[in-house]
Amino acid sequence: MYLLSVLLFGALSTREELLTDRYMFLLQCLTGAPRLLAAIANDDILPVLNYFKVSEGVEPHAATLFTALICIGCVIIGNLDLITPTITMFFLLCYAGVNLSCFLLDLLDAPSWRPRWKYHHWSLSLVGALLCVVIMFLISWSFTVISLALASLIYYYVSLKGKAGDWGDGFKSAYFQLALRSLRSLGANQVHPKNWYPIPLILCRPWGKLPENVPCHPKLADFANCMKKKGRGMSIFVSTIDGDYHELAEDAKTACQQLEAYIEYKQCEGVAEIIVAPSMSEGFRSIVQTMGLGNLKPNIVVVRYPEIWRRENLTEIPSTFVSIINDCIIANKAVVIVKGLDEWPNEFQRQYGTIDLYWIVRDGGLMLLLSQLLLTKATFESCKIQVFCIAEEDTDAAELKTDVKKFLYDLRMHAEVIVVTMKSWESHVESSSSGAQPDDSQEAYTSAQQRVSAYLSEMKETTEREGRPQMVDGKQAVVNEEKVDKFLYTMFKLNSTILRHSRMAAVVLVSLPPPPLNHPAYFYMEYMDLLVENVPRMLIVRGYRRDVVTFFT
Repeated sequence: MYLLSVLLFGALSTREELLTDRYMFLLQCLTGAPRLLAAIANDDILPVLNYFKVSEGVEPHAATLFTALICIGCVIIGNLDLITPTITMFFLLCYAGVNLSCFLLDLLDAPSWRPRWKYHHWSLSLVGALLCVVIMFLISWSFTVISLALASLIYYYVSLKGKAGDWGDGFKSAYFQLALRSLRSLGANQVHPKNWYPIPLILCRPWGKLPENVPCHPKLADFANCMKKKGRGMSIFVSTIDGDYHELAEDAKTACQQLEAYIEYKQCEGVAEIIVAPSMSEGFRSIVQTMGLGNLKPNIVVVRYPEIWRRENLTEIPSTFVSIINDCIIANKAVVIVKGLDEWPNEFQRQYGTIDLYWIVRDGGLMLLLSQLLLTKATFESCKIQVFCIAEEDTDAAELKTDVKKFLYDLRMHAEVIVVTMKSWESHVESSSSGAQPDDSQEAYTSAQQRVSAYLSEMKETTEREGRPQMVDGKQAVVNEEKVDKFLYTMFKLNSTILRHSRMAAVVLVSLPPPPLNHPAYFYMEYMDLLVENVPRMLIVRGYRRDVVTFFT
């Protein structure tokens, strides 16, 4: 087109006119520019240009008037040499943008990119884009910098306020290809602990009891952000809808949009997923098996502790709770159960005191890592970490303390180490038979024992009445009453220890015991209730079969 313009103007004008007559292109500018402005407005990607929209076949009067005002302003300046570099810059930017788009689409093999010119190659577009930028700097580096800055501001404005056109975005295609190649390069091998990042899978409404228009507990996003260093990382917010997928597919889409809006409002990096399943347990089982790709699968399941189950008499919660934990263990996912989520601080509520870890079993360093991540947040940066090592009475406390200190030093983690001894179950049985009493209050412990005994008696009566084997959560099993008592006592003593040393702690972290075999789900909830009794804010953590911190020893 431009070569043809050169030939036509050369054929119709003399050399003298081409050199001296500046009005030869005037008509073209006054008719072409307004239509170009109206066409950009009709593309509907810049809301600020909506005033210049016109229907097909209608003259762009508003755009013509605006163009005329710009021309008048340029003439009033009195020196067109000041305007020419700016106009040239924008034309060159336009050409560079077109070439860059073609380069990206061709290089990335976008299926929608089908140029009619069969001789096109991405290298031609790249050379064209580079030539445009080089010529801009040769004309005026200062005008080039200003033009690039203005173009960047316009692009940023379009990305925030503009509407996506039918043609898409070349950069989005580049991001997509980069994500695919990064995913392939990660592979499915285990990530080294030094490169490990938490990818939490957050259950938004596991126990209900939220208003229908609230897609997620308001504090879950605050907690999810506490698991990321400097806000970096991805969270997956999931929720389940009980029912048939064919009937509730549209409801799921609406719920997903509400959840996405919530995540954006809370300024949390994450994605939303809604699953329709016959029950909460089946929905979570599908999620934990299929969510994610390669090494970008979620590795930590975050769930709120069901504090309401006894108060609201929600008898179905124990089996669901135990099912979720067992599914996580089988799928090799870490678990973080948040007790006291309603009191979890937001980013403006600074905490003081300590973050106390009750380190009972090896968890790959997950509990230690979570405590360090909490310290990176302004909310907890004034806190100090205390590590409590639980040991039996005959353990060499000094040697254990030295070993743990050395271990933390090798991990470059600063924490005070405290060894706490607990009476073993066997010692408790002996002291009970001799008439000695534990030195802590037994009210909660005694109440739990009574409820468990009543439940066991009811199970036995049902078994005898129906003449069938003893059933535990639908499976044939025999409950070992001594092990039940041992579990109750252990949870009670651990809770007593926590209350004695960490009643004023900002957060308490403790190991999550796996659900014992052949113990009813109801019993496990009794154990857990004993563990969290009177502790205002607690994270119950279970690691998985790998290290998440770098070990040097």
